Amino acid sequence: MVETFFTRSCTIHALRQGPLAGHIDLLADHLAADGFSHVHSRIQLRLVGHFNRWLERKGISAEQLDEKLIERYCRWLRRRKHVRAEDVCSLVRLLELLREQRITPRCTTKAVPTARETLLEKYRCYLLDERGLAQGSVRNMLLFVGRFLVEKYPRDHFDFAALKPEHITTFVRRQATELGSVQAKNVVTALRGFFRYLRHRGEIDTDLAGCVPRVPDYSFSTVPKFLPADSVEKILRRTDQSTPRGRRDYAILMLLARLGLRTCEVVRLELEDIEWESGQITIRGKGGRWSKLPLPSDVGEALAVYLQHDRPRCSTRRLFVTQRAPITGISTGCAIVKTVTRALKKAGIVSERKGGYLFRHTLATEMLGRGASLQEIGEVLRHRKADTTRIYAKVDFRALRNLAQPWPGGAR
Repeated sequence: MVETFFTRSCTIHALRQGPLAGHIDLLADHLAADGFSHVHSRIQLRLVGHFNRWLERKGISAEQLDEKLIERYCRWLRRRKHVRAEDVCSLVRLLELLREQRITPRCTTKAVPTARETLLEKYRCYLLDERGLAQGSVRNMLLFVGRFLVEKYPRDHFDFAALKPEHITTFVRRQATELGSVQAKNVVTALRGFFRYLRHRGEIDTDLAGCVPRVPDYSFSTVPKFLPADSVEKILRRTDQSTPRGRRDYAILMLLARLGLRTCEVVRLELEDIEWESGQITIRGKGGRWSKLPLPSDVGEALAVYLQHDRPRCSTRRLFVTQRAPITGISTGCAIVKTVTRALKKAGIVSERKGGYLFRHTLATEMLGRGASLQEIGEVLRHRKADTTRIYAKVDFRALRNLAQPWPGGAR
């Protein structure tokens, strides 16, 4: 209700006039539910009130509201005052609310897709329906295929029959220079799959998939990046637990450090995944696989503190939500990476890697140092193949020292 944010009767009466008179209270309720502050909500309601009076002067009803009308109002307003990006977002939020209530019809006219968009959409359906790939894999493949199409065919005039191996090699070499080895391998995989699709459709006769060069990335050629001894405990101690964001970050770091969760697994956690009575937590892993892990007491305590005191009331069931309004569940791993980066900086630890895998590798290394077998490590990290866990044998320096042969000509 508007009375939640305003006390003066003249202000409330003015807001409840005009074309949007019957919807102001609904907007006020949604602002409160989305976690907007009292001051910010008042600013948005005053802006909508000004927009409402403009609509009344123009003789425009709420049913006629659309993006073009908001743009027209903003152009008129810019001639009189500075218009912030937040103001436009407030009006767009109002429009979405009216469309959800079916007061304002949704825009039925759709932009005509370009030739590139049409091709990528057909390829996306092929990857999902015929090859059965996961959504994340499809997104990665479409990203690199889209880059190739933009670079080779900027005007969407496709002539795949004229493609030559040197065109593909040049693109892969450029991408491999700009990206890391892992992403470069994804580029190669995406292009090979796309060229097989084009041959399947009859767009090309030559097997261009065989022309895509390999990116050198030999198995076990690198050592997993992990933190030195006692660094994890130092990071946890230095995390500020006096603020809501600090306590949320501490809970995230505990999941990474104690359970070795992947970044995507932390993002996907929901409230129902924590079984408090049995002391277990359900992990939504890669490829749609689910697994249950025991919930350590210190991790459970950190989660309980966050849920009881710091997680705002909202409609999303995601365990971790944003700290700024509108309150929504964390949707990407970027927030987790930022959390790890802040924690490393506060602890004064310099690390080449700053994602969730840093704690995952550190946990595996510490388990190996305490005598755990590779099979046990693989069970904790939920590896499907034993070969994935074998890379941690390279950091067991005490065991490797016994296997090392003396250097020729060295001291005996």
